[in-house]
Amino acid sequence: MAATYTFKGLLTEEGWIKNAVVKLDALGNVISMSESEILEGEFVNGYALPGFQNAHSHAFQYAMAGLAELHVDTAVQDDFWSWRNAMYGLALTLSPSQLEAVATMLYSEMARHGYTAVAEFHYLHHDKDGKPYANLAEMGARLIAAAQKAGIRITLVPMFYQQGGFGQEPVERQKRFISNTIEEYYKLLESSAAATKHYDSANIGIGIHSLRAVKPQDVVALCNAFDGTMPFHIHVSEQLKEIEDCLAFHGKRPVQWLLDNCNVDQNYHLVHATHLDNSEVAGVAKSGANVVLCPSTEGNLGDGLFRFEDYKGQGGNWSIGTDSHVGLNPLEELRLLDYGQRLISHKRTTYVTPNQGESGFNAIKMAWQSGRKAMGAPHQSFFAVGQPFDAAVIKATSPLIATASLRNLCNTFVYSADVSDMAGTIVAGKWVCKNGESAQHETVVNNFVAVIKELGTRL
Repeated sequence: MAATYTFKGLLTEEGWIKNAVVKLDALGNVISMSESEILEGEFVNGYALPGFQNAHSHAFQYAMAGLAELHVDTAVQDDFWSWRNAMYGLALTLSPSQLEAVATMLYSEMARHGYTAVAEFHYLHHDKDGKPYANLAEMGARLIAAAQKAGIRITLVPMFYQQGGFGQEPVERQKRFISNTIEEYYKLLESSAAATKHYDSANIGIGIHSLRAVKPQDVVALCNAFDGTMPFHIHVSEQLKEIEDCLAFHGKRPVQWLLDNCNVDQNYHLVHATHLDNSEVAGVAKSGANVVLCPSTEGNLGDGLFRFEDYKGQGGNWSIGTDSHVGLNPLEELRLLDYGQRLISHKRTTYVTPNQGESGFNAIKMAWQSGRKAMGAPHQSFFAVGQPFDAAVIKATSPLIATASLRNLCNTFVYSADVSDMAGTIVAGKWVCKNGESAQHETVVNNFVAVIKELGTRL
């Protein structure tokens, strides 16, 4: 059924359209956008932004958000690697139906916060004994079903995960992740691609969990056989220990080894890339690859701060993700990224570019463009005729927003707004969340609570 909306304002790359009338076809694609003094269709007293893109998610980890902060033995160092052991414990317990319930809750919360798409970096492939399901993509199919229930888009990125570390066999607690050979991974990828056909708003990506998790000859084989028809995702250089281990095994730092051995280009999405040297910063920027930054998770795990200022100065592309989901607000991710940089640069121009001095707009635009690439989606225009209408809508009545000029709106959003300022989220022309709730909110919450009680992980 076709629809028409009138928004108080709609953001384009050229600025705001005031009193924006947006006409959609029956599939939710844009027919026209125009400024008008005459209200048409449903009037929304809010400002429509392009829907936020969550470029990195491990859905199952939402079940443990906030649970890794009890440091019982203070004599033992608690860092990323100890957190990873706790994560493995959760990964070993989830059934397919439990994963679906957790992911549905998570994706519904993403929609409530303004995300319209998620790239699911998926490596929980097998059953609790580490054996493949009859449907190789059983767990991936559950994630797609969860996205469909929540009403958001999903790019399923099944990860190649083969070993336990550089030159090491996988450990028992990784048994649900493992594809022993590249042939096994290709079968998983094929099955996962088939699963995406059951939901119009799903598509497929490809990737390697990390250099430490796949044999070097298979990394090279997979990367160099990659034809660029889908996004390629990989964790890289998140932790200092990872770099030390890579130097010991390869004689090179992770990003340098990747650049030297693989055809890294604009289809690559390097997740975290926290610790880079000068040549790696320059190499990634020159390649056109994208870095995916997850500030709330990176801060929670003590990863460190990405060299954003140097990377941006060389034209580097970046997006945001929520990773372990200790934070789900895209505006908060943008703030945390900026404030981390300000604390080390002592400057307030993190997002400023030579031709554009508006930090808020730049942050939204930069994150959206690379985020769309991470989804394997068009990334030229926020809203375009013939494209689905996906929007995060912010209330025009919130006090700071109601008193801001159009010139100051994006800055007000990025630096002061939170989920209470959200009017709702629209995907393919339909509200998937409005005034803080989806149509299935109560059922989704009840299912999630029941699963968490079954798991007993939050006691």
